[in-house]
Amino acid sequence: MVVAMRLSTVILPIHRWSEGRKVWQRAEELGFHAAYTYDHLAWRSFRDGPWFGAVPTLTAAATATDRLRLGTLVTSPNFRHPVTLAKDLITLDDVSDGRITLGIGAGGDGFDATTLRRSDEEPWTPRERADHFEEFVPLLDQLLREPSVTYEGTFYSANEARNIPGCVQRPRLPFAVAATGPRGMRLAARYGQAWVTTGDPKLYGTGTPEQSAEAIRGQVTRVSAACESIGRDAAELDKILLTGFTPGDPLQSLDAFVDFAGAHFALGITEIVIHDPIPDSDFAADEKVFERIATEALDQLRR
Repeated sequence: MVVAMRLSTVILPIHRWSEGRKVWQRAEELGFHAAYTYDHLAWRSFRDGPWFGAVPTLTAAATATDRLRLGTLVTSPNFRHPVTLAKDLITLDDVSDGRITLGIGAGGDGFDATTLRRSDEEPWTPRERADHFEEFVPLLDQLLREPSVTYEGTFYSANEARNIPGCVQRPRLPFAVAATGPRGMRLAARYGQAWVTTGDPKLYGTGTPEQSAEAIRGQVTRVSAACESIGRDAAELDKILLTGFTPGDPLQSLDAFVDFAGAHFALGITEIVIHDPIPDSDFAADEKVFERIATEALDQLRR
């Protein structure tokens, strides 16, 4: 049984605020559950164009909207430290009156992994990223829950780090943990209010929609098993699919999206996130189709 069917969007931080304000406000007007943004220093083909910081963008979006949930998809330890991130998140949660969700993942090997490194310094390996993430998440959880934290770990430390008054959302703002491997899924089960997937990256470009759906089914099964292994009801963990990285084009028409969404909600996904269209990019889409999906798709699925 599908626990929930929510539709959200992700707005890349590429707009000067004179235009960006309108994009975030439109997301609220269209009725999306949430609007997220990427938290990167630069990203792929957008590297040589405008790209603004996630935290200031979300702060501005919080003042320009009233009901829309806001968040990152995703923040990573590649260039974030738990102590400073916690301070930013508490501020964001306050400005938004408790509408912030932190999407968080181990990070990748793109520009975020190299921008802060010396030229003779190798980026973290996948294992090293996972090691950092495994320490990052519980420390961030503690920092957002407690008024004062002292901690000394392998990678991070905090010396009487004060976080008063804490989050508006109690005991802290929700985490949406992106993970496809067992270590990340265990973190999602223990610390997450949601789990995030983009599907199986090995299938993007070469796989079929059917193979992708089967891979996501397997991921849902594994993250549910991770919950059950610690005595947690897997239904308590929301399951978010960020689209744009699976075979096929679900945004080509309203009917195509309804078929795609229905199939994935049936797998146990509870929230589907679609990119706000960006012309001449991997996220190009017909604006009218996008708006019809936002306003009509869930009604069709609920009939």
